[in-house]
Amino acid sequence: MASKGIVAAGHELTMQAAALMLEEGGNAFDAIVAAHFMACVSEPVLASLGGGGFLLAYPESGRPVVYDFFAQTPRCKRPVDELEFRPIMADFGPAQQEFHIGQGTIATPGSVRGLFRIHRDLGTLPLTVITAPAAEAARKGVMLNALQTYIFSIVSPIYTATAEASRIFESRRRPGRLMTEGEVIHQPELAEIMEILAIEGEDLFYRGEIAEGILSKCRDGGGHLTAEDLKHYDVVLREPLSIDYREARILINPPPASGGILIAFALRLLSHYPSGAYGFGQGAWLGLLSEVMYQTNRARLEMLAGRPPDSVISEKRLLDPELLGRYREEVAGRYGAMRGTSHISVIDADGNAASMTISNGEGCGSIVKDTGIMLNNMLGEDDLNPGGYHRWRENRRLTSMMTPTLLEIPDQGVFVTGSGGSNRIRSAILQVLVNLIDFGMDIEEAVLSPRIHVEGDKLSAEGGFAAAELEELIERFPDHEIWEDLNLFFGGAHSVARLATGYQGVGDPRRGGVCRTL
Repeated sequence: MASKGIVAAGHELTMQAAALMLEEGGNAFDAIVAAHFMACVSEPVLASLGGGGFLLAYPESGRPVVYDFFAQTPRCKRPVDELEFRPIMADFGPAQQEFHIGQGTIATPGSVRGLFRIHRDLGTLPLTVITAPAAEAARKGVMLNALQTYIFSIVSPIYTATAEASRIFESRRRPGRLMTEGEVIHQPELAEIMEILAIEGEDLFYRGEIAEGILSKCRDGGGHLTAEDLKHYDVVLREPLSIDYREARILINPPPASGGILIAFALRLLSHYPSGAYGFGQGAWLGLLSEVMYQTNRARLEMLAGRPPDSVISEKRLLDPELLGRYREEVAGRYGAMRGTSHISVIDADGNAASMTISNGEGCGSIVKDTGIMLNNMLGEDDLNPGGYHRWRENRRLTSMMTPTLLEIPDQGVFVTGSGGSNRIRSAILQVLVNLIDFGMDIEEAVLSPRIHVEGDKLSAEGGFAAAELEELIERFPDHEIWEDLNLFFGGAHSVARLATGYQGVGDPRRGGVCRTL
């Protein structure tokens, strides 16, 4: 077994920052905080100090805990006609998705508070050491790779929406268009802010000069946030949701986040069917899996029907045996017993495990003055506002599909996974878990195998399945898209494992994943 640990992340530089912390004697939590800072530089569409996320921390000695540093709804609503709130279309190629940007889409950001709290509770290295790789990369510049270029192309209207965003991300070779592969993004203001934060502390962001820059934008530009929102934001510590599935134990993000509880519901439905009854990719398995996804989404809508738009799906209600039995009958009735952010995973040599999923939405389109920080657009994401825009309740933690996950399989070891990918997060993690548990795949095969996703009455399937095995599935879902290859649309489950035989891991190529054993 390697002496220092293993890291998987969505970019080479993100992975390197975490690896450097392990090499310098830090633990998994030092590594994952360093990786988050670096992701803000190397994966700017997916991560930002103006966003939020979740950490599932599994200390070698101590109880596992989820750090919820996701975005919070503002304490007061501004009238809709005073908001800057406008639509843009994200173009995935075969699929399009509408998002909204502008100051009216900004929710209270939690990343900075979260990073400082995690470091204070679990870290061992000085924060100046932890932020140094990211600050250096931001100052020297990061060359755009093919995946980041593709991500930029999907949401290009956001990163050319304002003069300050264009100043950072506009191509020097093709004015008026975003940078492309091979061009270098320099972010000297962001570098300086990271260095100052490490010295002065988080109050700079929530009460000091950065706070004033955020508030000035919202006050003058049509946003909700006030000083009270920033001043009173806090990280919430939660007990992970524990799920027994077959012989395995799964620790997952609990409510008010919705992704974990929906995965738990799907696993409970699948547990009714014997392990090993199907082969991966067979039509019977794909039919069962798609039906479980379909019924899980129906159950979610049932739980939310007639309730306030930001209601939390509770474990007690969704995992009630009577409700599960009813939906199990729905699955069986349609299919007999044989018939969608960025993520970082770290395990260190002492057995500490860290699973962190982070998001900036897609970004609100503008940069906080003199910081290089683009704030989130969480209030403009359809996935986070299922009851409709502007209907959220004040001062509430937004729900999220983000689901950092830890899996323990007896006599095998510990697996750390999670995914980016909006609503596809829950289907990506569900499939990685069943690939590991039901199909006995190693972690690389579990991540690299093709996936499906069902949203409402629409099926999406990656290339890699035999056409004959998809025939009945396509008949069941007339509204469908069959993608040619693995694609960013289906998430990015960067995953690692600590087994009796050593470390294993894989960066999901759908989102530029890389992995290193130290």
